[in-house]
Parts: sequence; structure tokens; C-alpha cells
Amino acid sequence: MELIAKKLIGSKEFDGELGEIVNPYTKKVTSKYVKCSADDAKKALETAKEAFKNTKNSPLHQRIAWIEDVADRLEKRKDEFAEYITLEVAKPISQSKVEVQRCIENLRICAAEGYRIVGETIPTDATESGFKTTAFYKRVPVGVVVAITPFNFPLNLVAHKLAPALVAGNSVVLKPTPEAPYTAYAFAKLFIESKYAIKDALSVVYGDAEVGSALVTSPIPRKISFTGSVPVGKIILQSAGIKKVTLELGGNAATFVESTADLDWAAKRCAIGAFANSGQVCISLQRIYVDEKIYEEFAVKLGIEASKLKVGSPFEEDTFMGPLINEEAAIRAEKWIQSAVNEGARIIAGGKREGNILSPTILADVTDDMNVVCEEVFAPIVSLVKVPSYEVAVEKMNDSPYGLQFSMFSNRVDLMNRAIDDFEAGGVIINDIPTLRFDIQPYGGVKLSGIGREGPKYAIEDMTEIKSIVIR
Repeated sequence: MELIAKKLIGSKEFDGELGEIVNPYTKKVTSKYVKCSADDAKKALETAKEAFKNTKNSPLHQRIAWIEDVADRLEKRKDEFAEYITLEVAKPISQSKVEVQRCIENLRICAAEGYRIVGETIPTDATESGFKTTAFYKRVPVGVVVAITPFNFPLNLVAHKLAPALVAGNSVVLKPTPEAPYTAYAFAKLFIESKYAIKDALSVVYGDAEVGSALVTSPIPRKISFTGSVPVGKIILQSAGIKKVTLELGGNAATFVESTADLDWAAKRCAIGAFANSGQVCISLQRIYVDEKIYEEFAVKLGIEASKLKVGSPFEEDTFMGPLINEEAAIRAEKWIQSAVNEGARIIAGGKREGNILSPTILADVTDDMNVVCEEVFAPIVSLVKVPSYEVAVEKMNDSPYGLQFSMFSNRVDLMNRAIDDFEAGGVIINDIPTLRFDIQPYGGVKLSGIGREGPKYAIEDMTEIKSIVIR
């Protein structure tokens, strides 16, 4: 089938010169998209600006029904959308199906949160200098929202931006990942073709730096929501001007396996956390700090669990791990492995590359100054570091410019409670991997990992403004 993603300026589709998307596994063209320019981005922003006059005054019940309708229609086509994801980014089909299901649930949560877009009354006579009035605040939509999304979750991360923005009464210009334009296009069409849709409330344009810069630097949008790399996040923050900005950036997720932990459970979960989606997850498990008393035992168990994971065609149901997004990413990861080995690390499992497939790789005896520990690898590589105590593990985990999610495996309640306060991260998970994320929760990091929080309730809060009212 020929998948062509057209540019959507409001509810209108436009043809143009086509670019091609090549599947990372088959190396065949799987979809095409209409190339966009900075002028297209500006037209989309102007359309969204005009549409906001209607979105901000639309009834809330319509917006809630809109999101529910999209969820219902996606439910009927979930296998089709899972196929789009696998065709464009080669995510294993079983994991693509999970992403679609999460997206449906995410939409329904967001629709439910629409009922809670509320304010509260304020007692203006609470202080001696005050006096009694009728005072309250209400939440109002922020305006035009620009949403920029990545390739690793090309459907659900779009939903995390579109649904909160639209249910709150905003208009949106979406710039999806260049690697999966058709997935985003097909999803956007569900919104645009809904019987509850607000005309021209959603536009979709494709492109890289030129299009992104036109969107971010324009005075029209009042909110930028970006998920992607730290370097691009820095550029957005420096060039956006006075706007609300949410940045969900990189991570260098870590866990501590303490001596009282259930090692079989920890090893099984760590293998999943490190190698799901070929490690191309912001909260992919990258660093495992292991108590020295159980270090070798855990290393053996983790190697066994990694060997159970099927690597190969993403179109087969039992495949756990497919290719990286491109060969350049695989070559970079391979060089980092070799660099670590040259500096004294040993390979427990994996370390082999064929094209852009890198086998699940476990490195032991890794030191703090190696790239595989210092930087975000975004590849199926996990490093084991031996530590003498909880205190040392915490120090090493926190000694990173990133702080998205950390975790710990332990049966000591005292350490669990300490870790909640000691870990410098936006999320802390006890007795599971830092890769664990529930869409209903607040999600975001500290330090270079970002600014603001996603999750339906929290995104809606950030996609609205508080308007304070006093009546005498």
C-alpha cells in the first residue's frame, strides 16, 4: 500500500514535492510525505491563530466528545495504526500494538480530565487589609500551541500533546518526527474528520530545522511543547521568546540493585528496561549500580535474561528487539562499546552489529568517565557498575547532568524511603525499572532532562492560563 502524508493546514490537505521514508529493517520505502517549508509553517500558524477564536469559545462538552470520538475511532483501527508505526520506525509489532493501546487509554484519560478544568473561589477578606468581594479564578486556554514530537513513540507522544491542548480549548500546529510522518498524519485525520471537530483547530507540517525554527520563533504561539534531544531543547529555549515552554529531553536512567533484592525479578525487568525499543527510550535503563556482594551473580542472571530476547524482524510477533532508527545510530553505539572495552570494560553479552541492528549489549566493569555512563546512549547498551553501598550508588546516580527517572530494587523499607528523597530525578520507581511509565502520571525530569510535566492533567494545566476575577 502507498502511504502518503499530505500537509494539513487546518482542515485542508495540500499536495507537493514528496520525500520518502525508508523502513530501518527492510530498507524499503514504506511511506511518503509532502515536504514543507517555513512558509507552510507560517500559514499553519496564521490558520491556528484564526481558529483559536472558535476553539476558545467552543463548549467543553464538544471538546470532551471530540477526544472520546478519536479514541473510539482509533480503537476500531488499532491494528492498522500499529502497522503504520512498525512500517515507519521498525518498532517490533507487539510493542507497536501496546503503544496504540496506550494511546487510546491516554485519550480517554484526557477526555475525563476535561471535566476537571476548574478554578476556585478566593476569600479576599482573609487578611486585615482585604475586604469581602466575590473573587475567583478560572482556567482559560493559552492560545496557539506548537507541538514537536520524536520518532520513538510516534503515536502516543503525539497524543500526549494534541489531546490536552485541544480539550483545553487551544488550537494546535503539530510538527511530527520526520521519521514517521504518516503515523502522525493518519492520527491527525482522526481529529479533523471527527463530527465534533472544531474547524481548522489542528494543522500538521513536516520538516526539520527550518520548519521548526519558523514555528518556535513566531510570536503567534503562546505555548511550545517539545519532546526530543537536549541540544534542540536548548535552541528552542533560547529562541522561543516569552512563551510557555515544556521540554521533555534526554535521560540517563539508572537503577540500584541492593543486596536484599529479588535478583531474578531484577534481572528480568532490567533486561526489558534496557533493551525495549532497542534502547531508544528517554527512560531506557542505561546504568545499573549493583551492590558488590551480589555483583557477579546479578551479572550472570542479567546475561541469561538478555539471551532470551529475540532480535530480528519487527514484523514478527515474538520479536522483542529490532533495528535502531538508522545505521548512523548503530555505528555510533558500536564505537561507544569499543571505546569502553579499550578503557577496561568487558562485554558480558552482545556487542555485535549487523547493519543497524545492534545485539543487546551488557558491559561490566564500567567506570564513571566512560561515554556509555556519562552520556545518553539511546541504544541497546546497559552498563554494570559495582558499588560498596547505597550511599555510593546514590552519589554516582545523581552525578549526572540528567534526571528523568531512577529506580531501586531492594527489600529494605528504610532504603526505599530514603531513595524517594535522595534520587535527583523527576520520577522514582521502587522494585521496578526506571523505564516504567503510566500515562496518567506526571512525567518529566530535572536538570538537563527538561522543564515542565506531561500526563493529561498536568499538560492541561500548562496549556491553560489562570485568569483571576474580582467582583465588588
